[in-house]
Amino acid sequence: MDTRLIIIAVVIVAVTGALAALLLSIASKVFAVPVDEKAEKIRECLPGANCGACGFSGCDGYAAALSKGETQDTALCNPGGNEAAKAISEILGVEAGTVKPVAAVVLCRGHNGTAQVKLEYQGVKNCKMASLVFGGPKECIYGCVGFGDCMAVCEYDAIRICDGIARIDPHKCKACKMCVKTCPKGLIEMLPLEETEAAVLCKNHDKGAQTRKECTAGCIGCMKCVKACPSEAITIDRFCAKVDYEKCIGCGACHAACPVGAIDLITLTKH
Repeated sequence: MDTRLIIIAVVIVAVTGALAALLLSIASKVFAVPVDEKAEKIRECLPGANCGACGFSGCDGYAAALSKGETQDTALCNPGGNEAAKAISEILGVEAGTVKPVAAVVLCRGHNGTAQVKLEYQGVKNCKMASLVFGGPKECIYGCVGFGDCMAVCEYDAIRICDGIARIDPHKCKACKMCVKTCPKGLIEMLPLEETEAAVLCKNHDKGAQTRKECTAGCIGCMKCVKACPSEAITIDRFCAKVDYEKCIGCGACHAACPVGAIDLITLTKH
């Protein structure tokens, strides 16, 4: 092969490579996305759970919103707590908000000793999948399936399946709400820590007689709790008691009046 042709080919390749590098360098500067240094600093203060409990699209979204002034509430990150709120406030130069401590609670007492079983489920051990088969293996279609979808998404090892039902350790719960979003039955809610609240551990909306057949611990909508409550914090919604936590004073009158033990007083005080 002619040496000159080889040299020409090498030169062409080299020049083409140099031009490509130059064009890429120019493009990187023209199309570069400006770095929000303040948002990056705020992001470093957040735990990285990306749970969305703050109301934004994860930690990056919350950091960007704070940096741009779309929100000034530094206390929206429950997993980060007051420590994260304080660190963010120092970056923004504003007063730190206070994170109200809450923990997740499973509103169901339909464990293996109280809930009746209607079928033997042999499919994928997944609450969502099992719920598609006649509402799940238990007679109560509103109750906890107990296959642990919530436990699988909890990054803090706060959930265990005990006797066929999910239970949450409030001392480990970081209130990320991932379990709340995951439960196909909508049985998990957030309750305040360091306060005593009356919690109706049932979401069965069948009539009382039917509920008794399905679960001995289910709310039968008898109205006794409503009549006993001095602060009018309890109402009956489709045959099931419901607590207004803005009105509840934690006196325990409803707990004492409930004939099936469906209402419990929960104090989630951390150690």
